Amino acid sequence: MEQFLVDKTQDESRQGEAYAPTHAREAQYNRHFYIESYGCQMNFADSEVVASILQGEGFGATRNVEEADLIFINTCSIREKAEQTVRKRLTEFKKLKKNNKQLLIGVLGCMAERLKSKFLEEEKLVDIVVGPDAYRSLPSLVMEAAGGQKAVNVLLSREETYADIAPVRLDSNGVSAFVSIMRGCNNMCSFCVVPFTRGRERSRDWKSIIEECKDLFEKGYKEVTLLGQNVDSYYYTSTQPDAPVVTFANLLEKVAQISPNLLVRFSTSHPKDITDEVLYTMAKYENICNYIHLPVQSGSSRILQLMNRTYTREWYMAKVDRIRSIIPDCGISSDIIAGFCTEEESDHEDTLSIMRYSKYDFSYMFFYSERPGTLAARRYQDDVPEKTKKRRLQEIVALQNQLSLESNQKEIGKKYKVLIEGDSKKNEQEWKARTSHNKVVVFPKTNLSHKKGDFVTVQITECTQATLRGEIVLS
Repeated sequence: MEQFLVDKTQDESRQGEAYAPTHAREAQYNRHFYIESYGCQMNFADSEVVASILQGEGFGATRNVEEADLIFINTCSIREKAEQTVRKRLTEFKKLKKNNKQLLIGVLGCMAERLKSKFLEEEKLVDIVVGPDAYRSLPSLVMEAAGGQKAVNVLLSREETYADIAPVRLDSNGVSAFVSIMRGCNNMCSFCVVPFTRGRERSRDWKSIIEECKDLFEKGYKEVTLLGQNVDSYYYTSTQPDAPVVTFANLLEKVAQISPNLLVRFSTSHPKDITDEVLYTMAKYENICNYIHLPVQSGSSRILQLMNRTYTREWYMAKVDRIRSIIPDCGISSDIIAGFCTEEESDHEDTLSIMRYSKYDFSYMFFYSERPGTLAARRYQDDVPEKTKKRRLQEIVALQNQLSLESNQKEIGKKYKVLIEGDSKKNEQEWKARTSHNKVVVFPKTNLSHKKGDFVTVQITECTQATLRGEIVLS
């Protein structure tokens, strides 16, 4: 589809590509929009919903921000750096108004509610502010802003799931797609703003999810990633009498049964909610990828209690053991925060030791950044010096690099059936794919008959800490 998105994910090495609209389709539109998305995969998926709504109102996309009538940034409040980046981009966009008085600039997503007054009144950077549950109101808000009013809707909802909106697929590879299965979060982790910016958990109608996945497969997509702040707490009950309750394990199985040629991934899992039923479902279906993102955040039980993670170090380690007993070759990744409030060296050492125990394939690693409005900001003092935070983070990163390299070295000589996602970013003469364990593998285009979207068998020949290298072989 002729949409444009810049994707700035939590993994800052992964950056979205620009997709130019085709001239034939572009001619249908007199008005254009441009979106940048920052943060998690949920934001990326939300931008696809926004693109669908705007397209329905007659807006086409442009990859040239200077010809846009609407500019939106889909924001993330997880870390302070993301907010600084967004503010910088808004300042740059505001300069475009000198040459286009009709240009409207808007902020979407998680930063909308908390910073609406600053953006609208104090800094006068935006014309429209829309929270993650209010995207349906975009058409009316655009009209209000065009009339000179400041347009705001940041109300949270207990029902909104956008189940009836067909997202415009901004990832133009036509191979992989995100499918949102739920919204919001009920876990009040003390460091996290998500419950305040995205509201309470609500699960999308399972039938609409299955229909979306079937439609994607019929259109040629070969992989779906089921998304939620905490997918394992998916729980859908219909108002119809005698309707069955659908858990995440049930949903996962239903998606896997669409076709053995549809790969299924999911993110993210909370350690307390992933069940044996989910693990046995993963083990049962070959097309459900053997990979779980299982954020630990800290290896110290004392810090975990302050974080309100509701499990101990020992409980988490037992969960890792359980995963590996049911799915012996399961890939596991994590989120880790260095320097949370009151963290001491012994707590930091606990984090390093749980990393060694879990043998993470990779991790998203940050030092603690206090977010206004969170439980931690209200209850605890951010008392670990930044210099100490950064030193501890460097030690965490160094250990993870070592673990990643060791994990990848064990893959050498093994064969994997993988889905060709497209060209390698560094070499157009090579393909890029991911293994079932979510490890990136690149390999030469030795057979010109292969194309994006094909399944091939690759034997791993060498590796770095970040990437596997291989070659296509007969299965």
